[in-house]
Amino acid sequence: MIKLNANSKIILNNKTEIPVIGFGVFRIPDGEEVVNAVKWALEAGYRHIDTAMIYKNEEGVGKAIRESGIPREEIFVTTKLWNTDQGYDNALKAIDVSLSKLELSYVDLYLVHWPTAGDHAKGESINKRQETWRAMEEICKLGKARAIGVSNYTITHLEEMKKYVKIPPAINQVEFHPFLYQEELLNYCQQNNITFEAHSPLILGEKLDNEIINSIAKKYGKTSAQILLRWSLQHGAIPLPKSTHRERIEENIKVFDFELEAEEMKQLNSLNQNLHLRADPTNLK
Repeated sequence: MIKLNANSKIILNNKTEIPVIGFGVFRIPDGEEVVNAVKWALEAGYRHIDTAMIYKNEEGVGKAIRESGIPREEIFVTTKLWNTDQGYDNALKAIDVSLSKLELSYVDLYLVHWPTAGDHAKGESINKRQETWRAMEEICKLGKARAIGVSNYTITHLEEMKKYVKIPPAINQVEFHPFLYQEELLNYCQQNNITFEAHSPLILGEKLDNEIINSIAKKYGKTSAQILLRWSLQHGAIPLPKSTHRERIEENIKVFDFELEAEEMKQLNSLNQNLHLRADPTNLK
């Protein structure tokens, strides 16, 4: 395995470079809380911030980036298109709203958040994927996003895309942790040159007391969270840990000074229960 460090990057299929670990801001309230969290992350060495329109904290993320003193081009910023903004015209408007809130002229990555224009949590399948992707390609051509991709897409959705894409997705961001080890989807993305991002890599704080995870953590003198993030990295995924605690934010990027052994990776893989803590996109047609 290539030796990674906090500054390592992956080259996406459109030649854009993305840091191998990111900082997620899901459910961090806008204002001082998200501003502080993002600033702490940037001070700790993160150079990849992942937000979304529906998180309602793009303003705070943008403020933290501006106040950090770090040049804009050194920070990789992701935001996402919400379900109700899908469709060609709506998507073109939505990116402008996000850029306005972030106070940025471009994002590094723009993702279609879910493969439905309906309420994914209720399993509402409203398919506007083709026209939405046409807008995503236009957004990319206009320079409003350096790369475009998808989130929560299954193999079925990605196969469907082959019929209509001119610019293939650079990223698929999905829930990924040992209790939802989506091996088939991971392999598919890697074979199709789609970089794999792991949201909820810390299992939303659940299962951190698992005996296998704890025993491996003890061996390396690391936290359970650090073991989970290392597992993602060694699968070639980009984990997006989230925290509002400065100490944990700093701990979560200290995952480059050890490497899990093959047997330990197998042990962690074996924890798979197909456990979706977020909505399961499988039935979104």
